[in-house]
Amino acid sequence: PPEVVRLRRRRARSRGAAASPPRELTEPAARRAALVAGLPLRPFPAAGGRGGGSGGGPAAARRNPFARLDNRPRVAAEPDGPAREQPESPVPFLDSNQENDLLWEEKFPERTTVTELPQTSHVSFSEPDIPSSKITELPVDWSIKTRLLFTSSQPFTWADHLKAQEEAQGLVQHCRATEVTLPKSIQDPKLSTELRCTFQQSLIYWLHPALSWLPLFPRIGADRKMAGKTSPWSNDATLQHVLMSDWSVSFTSLYNLLKTKLCPYFYVCTYQFTVLFRAAGLAGSDLITALISPTTRGLREAMRNEGIEFSLPLIKESGHKKETASGTSLGYGEEQAISDEDEEESFSWLEEMGVQDKIKKPDILSIKLRKEKHEVQMDHRPESVVLVKGINTFTLLNFLINSKSLVATSGPQAGLPPTLLSPVAFRGATMQMLKARSVNVKTQALSGYRDQFSLEITGPIMPHSLHSLTMLLKSSQSGSFSAVLYPHEPTAVFNICLQMDKVLDMEVVHKELTNCGLHPNTLEQLSQIPLLGKSSLRNVVLRDYIYNWRS
Repeated sequence: PPEVVRLRRRRARSRGAAASPPRELTEPAARRAALVAGLPLRPFPAAGGRGGGSGGGPAAARRNPFARLDNRPRVAAEPDGPAREQPESPVPFLDSNQENDLLWEEKFPERTTVTELPQTSHVSFSEPDIPSSKITELPVDWSIKTRLLFTSSQPFTWADHLKAQEEAQGLVQHCRATEVTLPKSIQDPKLSTELRCTFQQSLIYWLHPALSWLPLFPRIGADRKMAGKTSPWSNDATLQHVLMSDWSVSFTSLYNLLKTKLCPYFYVCTYQFTVLFRAAGLAGSDLITALISPTTRGLREAMRNEGIEFSLPLIKESGHKKETASGTSLGYGEEQAISDEDEEESFSWLEEMGVQDKIKKPDILSIKLRKEKHEVQMDHRPESVVLVKGINTFTLLNFLINSKSLVATSGPQAGLPPTLLSPVAFRGATMQMLKARSVNVKTQALSGYRDQFSLEITGPIMPHSLHSLTMLLKSSQSGSFSAVLYPHEPTAVFNICLQMDKVLDMEVVHKELTNCGLHPNTLEQLSQIPLLGKSSLRNVVLRDYIYNWRS
């Protein structure tokens, strides 16, 4: 009965309190002495009942008898002398931070290239995680930036109010692809005409179509910015046909420049996805490549129906795509045949048992939906990025020109052709300038207030512009500045590392791309194999001409 149980508990508690002295007077002192001597200890003996403890004082915290004796937290005040050394233990003790480091290294080995991490990160990197070599160049970043914010302890007043002659000289230098090499450090940037002309040259890009009252980049998610803007072509089929005809001519011109290696790369920005075309030799590839992101199942099916061979670089192995041992993916027809064979084998055991007519099999539609479930799940995600190589890029060109889904049929972007962005001129292109603005502010410091100078650049900032600006600021700011980069997120996946068939000779690549319109140092950077994966550069710090960055 409950009364008897309660009586027995009271007796046990009273006996334990009368027989044993208070635990806090005897046990802790003995345990402390044993711990200092390095002796193994047993857990606290359990008291008579749930509330067993010292007499009238508060009950002591009960130790878990199933816990290991060596998993107690480290105390800073405990001595680290010879008495605490335990040579007989074969495995060294790891605290939680060290365990996190090991797990981070195993899961993200590519992150070891990052030399500076956010201060708020809970993962503390040990010394071997930081590369010992000095990084004098940033990794290549193929994402389009919408905004750059540079800060420095030296002013950016040299970037304001360019003279008419300096502006004209910068335009000529860009059109003629003039190579300008600035000194390592410029003593007085405001008086350097060469610096100001080169700055003007770095801000130029080419755009089609060009409508001054409409923001033509970014196009994904831009309906709100375009709402209420005048679009006379939205209800005029003839005007839409003229716009698409001019756009097709410009798109074909860009591809021909890319094929002849007179254009290094260009972007096609639609209202649903973005395409990056790269010339052979860039990003470590010996063929022309095209990356499309994000994609949908409908777009991929349409590309297959047009005979375009492509791969999904971020989908290594899945239900609808199986890879051979050598790593080459099977064709779509072979994948379908294998899937059909699997389905036939899965129901063959019913025939062997003779009950195939009594059990209802799933219908064809259910099987098809199950097969394509994961393919629909990755739509609009970075994992849906598509890679097209070689001659298939020309087929992709014709597919995009004739595709009806390339242009929106309703909404603010209805009837508006995709945006073409290029570092060099092409047929029908319009020269545009990135917007630059310098600001001087006072920031609070320990000794009072100090001047903080910033330079803000907005617009579709392509990879060559980012590299040119960092080279230029390295000279003007005496090798010290910091930058915050704001990428257009759908283009961050363009930094994935692609599987290469062979290693390219960089000297041959640079010789073939000499006339592509890029500075040799910029061309050398864009020829590197991307290492950022699905992320992009977000913070850059330059100190004494050494880069620290994180993505």
